[in-house]
Amino acid sequence: MTVLGAIALPQLPPDRLRAVVQAADESGLEELWLWEDCFLTSGVATMAAALAWSDRLKVGVGLLPVPLRNVAIAAMEFATLHRLFPGRAHIGVGHGVQDWMGQVGARVSSPMTLLREHVTALRQLLAGERVTVDGRYVHLDGVALDWPPTAAAPVLVGASGPKTLRLAGEIGDGVIISAGNTPDDVRAARAVIGDVPLVVYLHTATGPGAAERMERERVNWGYPTIVDRAVTGDADEVAEQVGRWAGAGADTVVLQPAPDDPDPEGFVRFAATVAAIRRGTPATAR
Repeated sequence: MTVLGAIALPQLPPDRLRAVVQAADESGLEELWLWEDCFLTSGVATMAAALAWSDRLKVGVGLLPVPLRNVAIAAMEFATLHRLFPGRAHIGVGHGVQDWMGQVGARVSSPMTLLREHVTALRQLLAGERVTVDGRYVHLDGVALDWPPTAAAPVLVGASGPKTLRLAGEIGDGVIISAGNTPDDVRAARAVIGDVPLVVYLHTATGPGAAERMERERVNWGYPTIVDRAVTGDADEVAEQVGRWAGAGADTVVLQPAPDDPDPEGFVRFAATVAAIRRGTPATAR
């Protein structure tokens, strides 16, 4: 059965995150996902807080841009999260938005090479290995974590184009693709990445003004049409539509609200209701 989650966008002020986490927790939502977009909120800080505010909620963060982090620091951060909250942290990395990486002086000439080197070393460190590597961008000399995770610590990799998808399927423990991908796009991605877990974000709107919010998203993201790129409607309608992305190969579908959604707490409750409908155990929608 496809897992269904929801995103708390970083456009939400950080001081409002706790209420969203509590709403997700109380509603029975299985997974809450966070982003680290420049220059909004830290993915690691918000993930740690969200995990601490719940005893059961699984929290994902995707994506953390690898150019912003030395791989040893990333491994220390991720290992700490996995040991503090075993089995509840889903961590995704990617090469970042190149314009943003340029703004902070972290843009590299070969993002693909950096991503390969970083993820390879990161997975080795999280597996408890002592790592020595002298790559184009990643350099480690006998580095090992004193407190590696005590269980498997998967690293998901974000991807878009065919080359990055192929690399992500090769080096990652799973792949994340952004909202705006149609069911046919998901099928194509699945064909490229193989059998690794696939997380798909999905533009979603419900309630009054849903269609208008999706039209603004279409303009914001530059889509020629919003058809097959988003879902709108009540919980039953969205649950039915989500099945198209699940049937195309998504192992996890994460409902992504518009940044101007008027009720972030209500949105995660709505996502929990959609998930319950798909499981055959309806709950109360917002």
